[in-house]
Amino acid sequence: MEFGGALLASLLLSTLCISAQTLPAAGSSPLSAQQELARDIFKELIEINTTDSTGNTTRAAESMAARLRAAGFLAGDVQVLGPNPRKGNLVARLRGTGSGKPILLLAHLDVVEARREDWSFDPFKFLERDGYFYGRGTNDIKSGDALLIANFIRLKQEGFKPDRDLIVALTADEEGGDSNGVSWLLQNHRELIDAEYCLNTDGGGGEIKSGKHWVNELQTSEKVYLTFRLETRNRGGHSSLPVKDNAIYELAEGLTRLAKFDFPVKLNETTRAYFEQMSKVETGKAALDMRAVAQIPPGPTAVSRLASASPYFNSLMRTTCVPTRLEGGHADNALPQTARATVNCRLLPGESPQEVQRTLARVLADDKITISPVNKPNPSPPSPLRPEIVRATDRITAELWPGVPVVPVMSTGGTDGLYLRIAGIPTYGVSGLFDDINDVRAHGKDERMGVREFFDGMEFMYRLVKALSSE
Repeated sequence: MEFGGALLASLLLSTLCISAQTLPAAGSSPLSAQQELARDIFKELIEINTTDSTGNTTRAAESMAARLRAAGFLAGDVQVLGPNPRKGNLVARLRGTGSGKPILLLAHLDVVEARREDWSFDPFKFLERDGYFYGRGTNDIKSGDALLIANFIRLKQEGFKPDRDLIVALTADEEGGDSNGVSWLLQNHRELIDAEYCLNTDGGGGEIKSGKHWVNELQTSEKVYLTFRLETRNRGGHSSLPVKDNAIYELAEGLTRLAKFDFPVKLNETTRAYFEQMSKVETGKAALDMRAVAQIPPGPTAVSRLASASPYFNSLMRTTCVPTRLEGGHADNALPQTARATVNCRLLPGESPQEVQRTLARVLADDKITISPVNKPNPSPPSPLRPEIVRATDRITAELWPGVPVVPVMSTGGTDGLYLRIAGIPTYGVSGLFDDINDVRAHGKDERMGVREFFDGMEFMYRLVKALSSE
C-alpha cells in the first residue's frame, strides 16, 4: 500500500502520547495523533473484505505490514505468510533485550459473512455514527487488530525496548475455512510465534450493563466443541399401514429423554473464581447463589436457580449437549427408513469425549439409536491464573475504570486460543474492549464498537503490554 507524503510524515513524526487522565470522550475533543492513526487503521481494515467466501486476509495482512515497515520495523521482522494466496497471516516482532521469553499478541483478520440486504448500510464501509464505529468486524475482532498495530507503531516510535520480544500475529480462518491461521503457523512456523504466553484480544473483554462499565473479563479457558450424529434405521413400509416400530418415534423418544437430562456440575479454577468474583458484583439472591455455587461442593439449590436463570451460567457449570438439526424419512407416503439428529456438545476442559458419548448412550436408552462423532475434538487445558498477568490487569483496569473488577472467565464458545493451549502456550483472552451485555452484535446485523470503548481498549492494551514486558 502507498501513502501520501504528508500523511506519512504525520504518522511518523507524531509524538503518539496520550495522558492517562486526558483520554477524550467520544465527540468531546479532537483526537490525539495516536487515536487518529488507530482510527485510520481500523477504517482500512473494516473496508477490506476478509470473509471466507470472497474475502482476502492477505490483502489486510499486507496493508498492516506496510504500515509497520513505514514506522521503522525491519523487513525481516514483518512477514506475511500462509499456504493459501487469499489467506495470509501477518507476524511481526518488536525486538527486546531477551531477558524473557516472548509475549504473543493475537487477533484474527477474517470475519463472518455479511450481506448488504441484511444490514442497514454497507457492512464493508466504515461508518461512525452516534458514538459508535459500524462495520463487519468492528466487534469481532478488527478492533483488536487495529489496536495491536497502532500500539506496535506507538511503541516503536517511542523507542520502547521491552525485556523480551513482542510478537503480533494477525491470522486467517478463525471463523472457519481451512485452518490457514494459528494452527498452520504452529505446524509450519512455530519459531515465529513461540512465546511464554499469549494475550488474545479475541477473548475476554469488558461488559457494560445498564450504561455502566460492569466487569472486565480475563479469559483463561474455553469449552471443547464436539458434534455427534444420532441415527435410527427401520425397514419402513407404506404410510397407510402404520406401526409403532417407527424410526422417527424412536429417535424422538430418545431426544425427549436427553432434553430432561443435565450433565453434572464441575467447576474449575477459572469458573469457581468467576462465581466468587461475580458474587461481589451481583446483589440479592443472585449474589448469594453465586457464593454458594463457588463452594466445594457447590450448593445444589443455588446451582438449580442459577442454571434456570441464565443459559450462560448453566453452560459455565457443566458440559452441555443439545439437538441442532433433525431429518427423517424419504417420502410423504412412506414410513421412515431412517431418522437422524445432530447433537452439538460443548465439553468442559478435561472432560473425556468418550465418557460424554457413553453418557449420551445411557440417557438415550435405546440400542437402536447409533451415536457417531462427527468431528475430532480439540481439548485444550485451562491456562493457569498467572499472578503477574492478574496483578497487571487488575491495576490497569482500576486506573482506567475505577471500581470495575477483573473476573476470570471460561468461554462457552471457542477461539484460536485452543490451538495455542494445546501447543503448550498458555493463552489469556484480554482486550479492554467493552461491549453492552444486552446488545451483542458480533456476527450479527449492524455490528458495532463504541468509539470511546475502542480508544480506551487501545490504551488498556498499551499499558498492559508495557507492564508485562518492562524489567
